[in-house]
Amino acid sequence: MLRNFNRGIQFIVDVVYDRINNNIADSIGFILNILSIVFSQIIKIRYFLYDKRLLKNSPLGCLVIVVGNITVGGTGKTPVVEKLAKTLQQNGRKVGIISRGYKSKNESLSKKILRFVTNGAVTPPKIVSDGKNVLLGSKLAGDEPYMLANNLPGVVVVCDKNRVKAGYFAIKDFGCDTLVLDDGFQYLKLKGSLNICLVDSTNPFGNEHLLPRGILREPLHRLSKADYILITKTKNIQQCEELHQTIRNHNSLAKIIYCKHTPRFLVDIKSEEEKNLDFIKEKKVAVFSGIAYPESFEGTIKEQGAEIIYTKRFLDHHRFSAGEIKTVFMEAFASGAEMILTTEKDAVRLPKIFPKIPLYYLRLEIDLLSNEEDFNSLAQRICLPQKDKLYNH
Repeated sequence: MLRNFNRGIQFIVDVVYDRINNNIADSIGFILNILSIVFSQIIKIRYFLYDKRLLKNSPLGCLVIVVGNITVGGTGKTPVVEKLAKTLQQNGRKVGIISRGYKSKNESLSKKILRFVTNGAVTPPKIVSDGKNVLLGSKLAGDEPYMLANNLPGVVVVCDKNRVKAGYFAIKDFGCDTLVLDDGFQYLKLKGSLNICLVDSTNPFGNEHLLPRGILREPLHRLSKADYILITKTKNIQQCEELHQTIRNHNSLAKIIYCKHTPRFLVDIKSEEEKNLDFIKEKKVAVFSGIAYPESFEGTIKEQGAEIIYTKRFLDHHRFSAGEIKTVFMEAFASGAEMILTTEKDAVRLPKIFPKIPLYYLRLEIDLLSNEEDFNSLAQRICLPQKDKLYNH
């Protein structure tokens, strides 16, 4: 029954991404389009309430850099957040990353009711990393905060749906003077000092419908909110002219920066040994992932010269069961694959089970494409200008 449910959800996701074209997909698309119209009205009301100050945002009194997008999933946000946080830290800032912790394990309903009835203390945010140690696993923290905490020693990582509360906690308890708000473009409760919006060049805005018919979280005109727009996964700047013009139609002032997610190396999940990318050239490989846009990951593997002979896709942020992973491993081995490859995000959600053949994740990092300075210099220019002008008061 669960398998059929997951198949149904996957079918709807494929309709949203326009991967399926048949009568059933058209019918579902019609229903989703009606829901998108309702969603658009809810968004308009929300904007109105904040614009008229009927709902208020909260400044935190320090540099707050918002990194996000106007679409669901797949823009390559985590490597950008990681690079920015690392650069800020190297320049003497005490950095905290504030995240919602998507798909992390929440407090049980019974505990919430008990706390409400007994007038108990407000639940503190989840401290994924105190800057010295990683304190929570991916199940409690969420895969992205856990991955950031692992890759950023010295950086505080805090999770809570109330990111204002999480921000105050990072400042008060850990002395953070700079906060990076991960996936915060739609979080209007917290006032950012500087907004960075990411746009995926391979699938910028989907079919340009709002959720749930399309992948837009908010209308295209909200690009006007961004101070910097990073066009990610770019292979050829000249091929992005139409996208560049679309962005300029909605934001004439933001600095547009082209970048790509460069594969660096492979990591053996069991031994943590690193391998050069040449290692998979002309090898028969199996791949699996639970990300929003698996085509991008699979394309990157092919670009390294590997032959993909087995593929398994799960829903974005899927929490793998031991049974599912055992099945993937058995099918990959039976296919004749010489190794199994997955993404870094998926690797942190894997149960401690290992296949008969080697298992690796692909490490990606962000690079610039245009005639800009290197990313570290750029990050300094974005995040470390005259700080007095960027602080909230």
